[in-house]
Amino acid sequence: MTTSMAGELLRRPGEPQRATFLELFFDLVFVLALFRLSHGLLDHLNWSGAFQTLVLLLALSFVWSHISGTTDIFDPHRPSIQLLVIASMLGSLVMAAALPEAFGKHGLTFAGTYVAIQIGASVVLALLVRGHETQRAFQRILFWFAVSAAPWIAGAVTHGTARVALWTLAVATDYTASALRLPTPGLGRLNASELAILGEHLAERFRQFFIIALGEMILVTGLAFSESGFDAEHSAAVLVSFATTALLWRIYIFRAGELLAEAIAAAPDPLRVSLSATYSHPIMVAGVVASSVGAELVIAHPFGHTQPAWIAVLLGGPTLFLTGRGIFEHTVFGRVSRDQPMGVLALAALAPAVLLAPPLLAALAATAVLAGIAVSDAIRARGRPPEPPSPPGRTAVRRFPRR
Repeated sequence: MTTSMAGELLRRPGEPQRATFLELFFDLVFVLALFRLSHGLLDHLNWSGAFQTLVLLLALSFVWSHISGTTDIFDPHRPSIQLLVIASMLGSLVMAAALPEAFGKHGLTFAGTYVAIQIGASVVLALLVRGHETQRAFQRILFWFAVSAAPWIAGAVTHGTARVALWTLAVATDYTASALRLPTPGLGRLNASELAILGEHLAERFRQFFIIALGEMILVTGLAFSESGFDAEHSAAVLVSFATTALLWRIYIFRAGELLAEAIAAAPDPLRVSLSATYSHPIMVAGVVASSVGAELVIAHPFGHTQPAWIAVLLGGPTLFLTGRGIFEHTVFGRVSRDQPMGVLALAALAPAVLLAPPLLAALAATAVLAGIAVSDAIRARGRPPEPPSPPGRTAVRRFPRR
C-alpha cells in the first residue's frame, strides 16, 4: 500500500470529530462486560475478589482504549476499519462471556482473546499504514502487546495465585509501557507528532465510556428493584441508588468532563493529556462498578445487618470515583480542588459509624457526601466567569474557583 493510500484511511483535519454509530455499537459489549464484572465482585466480595475484578476491568478498559484510539486516528467510515472494530467487538463479547470464570476454567479463553484482539488489531493497522509515518507508532504498540502476551498466556495455563501474579504483571506491562510512551528497541519512544490526536472525538469517547458505566449501575438498580418488590423500604433504596448515579454523573461532567477536548487542544503535549485521561477513567469506572454492587446489596437488604465488606463497596466505590475524578481534574485544570480530598476524608470518617447502621443509612451517608460536593461546585460556580482549561505544562493562567 502506498503512502497516499495509507493516508486515505486516516482522519483528515477539519472533518467532523463526533463519535459514529459504529463506535456506539462497539460500546454495547461493555455494558454486558461491566455487568458481569459487578456480579462477579458481588459473588466474591472479599479482597481477593476485588483485586481480581480490578485486573479484569483494567484489561477490558485497555481493549476499549485501544479500539477507541484507533477510531480517533483512522476514519471509521472506511470498510477496513469497520471490519476491524466489529471483529474487536466480537472478541470483546467473548471476553465478557468468559469473565465469571476468567480466574477459573475460562482463563485461556479470556487471555487468548485479549491477546488476539490487541496483537491482531496492531498487526492489521501497521500493515494498513505501511510506508506512512504513523507506521512506527503501531510497530511500537505491536512490540509491547507481544511482550505482555507472554504473562497473559502463561497466567492462563496456571492457576490460583500464579495466575493472579502473572496477569497483574501483564496489565502492569501494558499500562506502564503506554505511560512511558512505548520505548521500543530501534524505534525509541512515541512522539506526539506521530499521532494526530482529535481532542473533540477523544473527549466524547471518554464521556461515553463513563456513561456506559453509569448505564450498568442503572441496569443493576432496575433488576434488583424488580426482584425485591415495590414496598416503601425497597423503593427508598432505589431512590438512594438513583440519586447516587445522578450525582456521579454531575460531578464527572461539571466542568472537567465538559472541557477535556479544550484541555487537549490547549496542551503543549496533547498525548500526555490523553494518556492521563486514559488512566483516570478506569479508576472512576471501578468506583461506579463497586457502587453498583453496593446498590444491589442495599436494595436487597435495606435494613439488614451491615457487613464490613458491604461498607467497603458502599463507601469505597465513591472513594475510588473521587480519586479518579481528582486525577482527571488535574489533567484538565492542572490542579485539584479541595472538594475531592475532603470528600474522600469524609467517606473514610463515616466508615466506623455506618458499620453500626443499616445498609440503607450507610448508602444514604455516601450519597450525602457526593451531594455536598455537587452543591459546593454549584455554589462556587455561581456568578463567576468560567475557568478555562489549563492542563499541566501549559503557561499558567488566572485561576478561578473550580466548577
